[in-house]
Amino acid sequence: MSVESIVIRRCRGLDELRACVALQKETWNFSDDELIPLRMFVVADKIGGQIMGAFDGNEMVGFALSVPGMRSGHAYLHSHMLAVRKQHRNGGLGRRLKLLQREDALTRGIELIEWTYDPLEIKNAYLNLEKLGAISRRYNINQYGITSSPLQGGLPSDRLIAEWWLKSKRVETLLATGKHPAFEPKAEINVPARIYEWKAASETRDKAQQVQERNRQQFLQVLDRGLTVLGYRRDAEGNGKFLLGEWDEKWSYTSRE
Repeated sequence: MSVESIVIRRCRGLDELRACVALQKETWNFSDDELIPLRMFVVADKIGGQIMGAFDGNEMVGFALSVPGMRSGHAYLHSHMLAVRKQHRNGGLGRRLKLLQREDALTRGIELIEWTYDPLEIKNAYLNLEKLGAISRRYNINQYGITSSPLQGGLPSDRLIAEWWLKSKRVETLLATGKHPAFEPKAEINVPARIYEWKAASETRDKAQQVQERNRQQFLQVLDRGLTVLGYRRDAEGNGKFLLGEWDEKWSYTSRE
């Protein structure tokens, strides 16, 4: 079945929420005490959050979970988790789930969706910055502690915060033209393609940690200068590069957290 034929919609009923919990386990392989339980999916659905599902016939192949938040008197959504089953990845399904989140948020008068992402995950960074038009101005060190997921490779769970300003010129231009507005890069931070290989093996994990620590310091320094993560590039070998510059829009619900 093609990606286009997969149905994207809000999840309905306990069975579909249970499928989200199962797909979460399959994707991250968390220990049971780190899994988001069924009750939290139910609560999120009841209090103004979003649980969007992607369905290949009757099979759930992806979901996105968000919860409502409040900052400086403004309501926003925190998109805490997005998962796509392995055989359905790299076909635009994650982006479609995000765009449904945006559509739903705008109908409710919500202008901001935020989420965290691992600065060492090259594909995720590219999706967030280049395909969705999110920006990043905050970096949190070891936000979730050392997690049980093999994807983290035993490293501290450092995270960039993606701010997706749904009605910004940046996002609306990207969605209309496929390109975000041009900017002048004033700093760049590199991520080697071999980071996945280094994280996966205990004998090379120190190399991954060195990259994380180097990049952490670079991010903290350039973000403290007031620069914003606005772009991402990938080369033919799969290496990634964050591009930082000055954002000429004034969207902000002031917070450093």
